Formats: sequence, structure tokens, C-alpha cells
Amino acid sequence: MKKPDDTAAQTSEHAAPARTKWATMAASALATLLVAGELSMAAFALPLIGDDLGVSTGATAWVLLAYQLPMAALALPAGRWTDKADSRLVFTLALLTLAAADVLAGLAPQFWLLLAARVLQGFAAALYLGVYLPVVSAAVRHDQRGRAMSYHTALMMVGSVAVAPLGGWLADSHGWRAVFLARVPPLVLAALLGWITVPPAAPGPGGRRLPSPDRGVLADVALIGTAVTAGLLAVEHGGRHPVPAAALAAGAVALGVWWARLPASRPVTSLVRRPSLRLPALALLGNAALVGLTSFLLPFFISDVLGRSPELLGTAIGVFVVVSALVTPLAGVLADRFDPRSVAAAGGALTVLAMVPMFTLDAGAGPVDVTWRLCLVGAAMSLFNSPNMTAILAAVPEGRAGSAGGITNLARTLGQTAGPALAAFGWSAAAGGVAGFRAGAAALTGCVLVAFLALLAARRHRPHGRAPD
Repeated sequence: MKKPDDTAAQTSEHAAPARTKWATMAASALATLLVAGELSMAAFALPLIGDDLGVSTGATAWVLLAYQLPMAALALPAGRWTDKADSRLVFTLALLTLAAADVLAGLAPQFWLLLAARVLQGFAAALYLGVYLPVVSAAVRHDQRGRAMSYHTALMMVGSVAVAPLGGWLADSHGWRAVFLARVPPLVLAALLGWITVPPAAPGPGGRRLPSPDRGVLADVALIGTAVTAGLLAVEHGGRHPVPAAALAAGAVALGVWWARLPASRPVTSLVRRPSLRLPALALLGNAALVGLTSFLLPFFISDVLGRSPELLGTAIGVFVVVSALVTPLAGVLADRFDPRSVAAAGGALTVLAMVPMFTLDAGAGPVDVTWRLCLVGAAMSLFNSPNMTAILAAVPEGRAGSAGGITNLARTLGQTAGPALAAFGWSAAAGGVAGFRAGAAALTGCVLVAFLALLAARRHRPHGRAPD
């Protein structure tokens, strides 16, 4: 008897075009870069926002959370809704909404208006991250998806890491408002390119290409959206407020279980039940946790142990980005030529091995010692990222790429939230210093080990009824 995951269900493969629409991919790549850079660029403006609007340092953290929470909470509902909508309209709407929200943020005279604009940005980002997989699926030939995903994953990395200093430069030179306003022209350009290059879909039920949300989507928003928000807040504040965080975590689990038992959740839960999609999504979550290395562990190690300025980390990350950008296209080619699950598993194994030299860093380390170790991690992660996303796309049934995009968006956000929290826990538990750095690195290594094991298990499952490789 065949497993459910092994049925010969139709998938998005047969809907792929005869020729890849690289103009569509260029528009999507530009949009991905802009969306990925939103959080990191804004982080550099926080001190100036606090001074200008008269809010405390702690309160300015909500500038980031007001964007991150709705983006994660609405990931599944947005992805599910985009499955029924015209991808071109959703693509354009998401980017124009982001541009309008950036204008509101850049002109906000009061802090609460800035937060409202950030919530709108998070909503629009969830829409975009729900539609980008359907766009890739419809624009790229099946045998070129690895390369297409490599461009996207490279730009997500560049957007979340490399463009961050641009936010600091804009804030220092032109004020914090420029960080938001400078993004408006490229967002409008990306929206225009998307409108021109993304093929329109046939009208949906009732002739509408932007259908009204049904009860299932509303249930997703009310239950899973609230559960995700509570879970992220529990992770963010678990170290400082353990009792409220535990209550939030329990509430998140209860709401998640309630939602999973509803018939309306089946379009999403049926995808999650497919091992060929669930396991790579779990691997994505585990690998995304490595952001804790650059966002927490290395900054504190460089400052507290080495006594050096943040410039050292900036230089190391610059080299890291260059190495990753060079390796990522190679990973895409390999994913197109071989089984992407095997390539991703190899990248996962190399990522675990690349973390080993991190444990040898000590108080005598210099810039070169930090840089080459970080470059090893970046190269290994690059061999994982785009093949893993290619494997996920291959496992998606026809017409469900939006839901899959919501799942991957949620998995990535959960990993990027949990990673710094785990790193901080390890650092604090070992009382900081070299021991704290190694304890945090051990926690993150455990996450990437789980990712590798998940991909090994995924290789046993056929993505869409093909004979096992």
C-alpha cells in the first residue's frame, strides 16, 4: 500500500512553462531583495527613532516586532489566499502596499503611527512571501528551478545581511525617515515590472481574480495567526519574563491544536503531512536558526571577549556575503542536475562540520580567525538553501504553491526568531565569555544537525509519485 506522500497526484511540475520567463524572475528577485532588507535596514534606525519621537530604547524594539509579528502570523492565511488569487495582482498589490506603508512610516509624526505603518508593512510582506513561490512555479521550467531559487535565496541573504549597513548610512546621513522613504521608488519599480512580466491568471469563482477571504482563511487569521504571535512573543521575552512567556507558549500550543483539528485547516495540514514537504520545511527552520550566530553570538564575542569594535564583524560579514554569493549559483546548478534533496543534505552536513571550527575561537582570536570560520559557514549554508527550496517546490501539488510559500515563510521566521533566543540562552547559562560563546554555538549546531537529519529522512519520500531516486 502506497504512502499518501507517494501517490501520483498532479503537481506544479506539469504547469511549468516551455521557456523560463527570466524577466519575471528579475522582477521577483528585485522584490525579494527589498522585502528581505526591510527588517535589517530598519534596525539601524532605532536609536534615532527613539531620540526623535521620545520613546525608550525598549519601546523602539516594537518597530521591528510590529513588522515581524504580522508577517509571521499571516504567513499561512496569506499563502492559502494567494492560491485562489491572481498572482500578478497579488504581487503588484503587495509591493504597492509596502511602498505606501513606507511613506506612512517615513512621515509618521508620532510613534504609534509609525507602529501602525510597520504592521501594514508586515501584512504586505506576508502577501509577497505567499505569492513568490507561485510566481516562480509559473515562470520557471522545472529543470531550471534550482537556478531560479538560487537567485532568490542569494538575494534574501543579501537583503537580510548585506544591505543592513545601508540603513545605518541613510539614518546617519539623512535621518531615520530616509530609511523608509528611500525604499519607495524601487518598490514602485518592482511593482511595475511585476505587472508587466507576471502573466495574469484566469478569473476565479464569480469572475474575481482577488476573491474575498473565505471562512477557512479567516479561521487561519484568528487562530493560527494568534498562536504564531503568542509563540513568537514567548520566544522573544522568555529569558526576561519566563512565567508570562510560558503562559504565552501554552496558549500558542492550545490554539495551534484547535486550529489543526478544524476542517478549514486541511488545505494547509494536508501539505504539512507530506514528508517530502514537511521534512525540508523543518530543515529550513533549523538552518534559519543560524542567524543567531551573526545577530547575537559573534557581536557579543567580538565586543566582550576580543574587546574589538563592531567593524570587525562588519568586515567578516562582508566577506561572508561575497563567498555565499559565489557558492549559491553553483548550488542551484547542482540542484537542477541532481536530486535537490541530496544536494541540500550535503549542504546540511557541511554546515554542521563548518560549525566545528567555531568552538576553537578564544580570547586570542584575530580578524582572520573570525572571518574564515564565518566564510566556511556561509559557503555550507549556500549549498543547503536553494536546493532545499527547490525540493520543497517539487513536492507542492498544482495550485498549492501559495500555501507552501506560507509554510516556508513561517518556518524561516520561527527559525530566525528561535536562533538568537537559543544563542542568548547558551551565552547566559555559561556566564558569557568564551564558555558562553561555545554554549550558544552548541545550541545552534544542534539546530543545523536536526536540519541535516530531516533532509536525510526526506530522501526516502518521493515528491510527486516518481520512482525513488
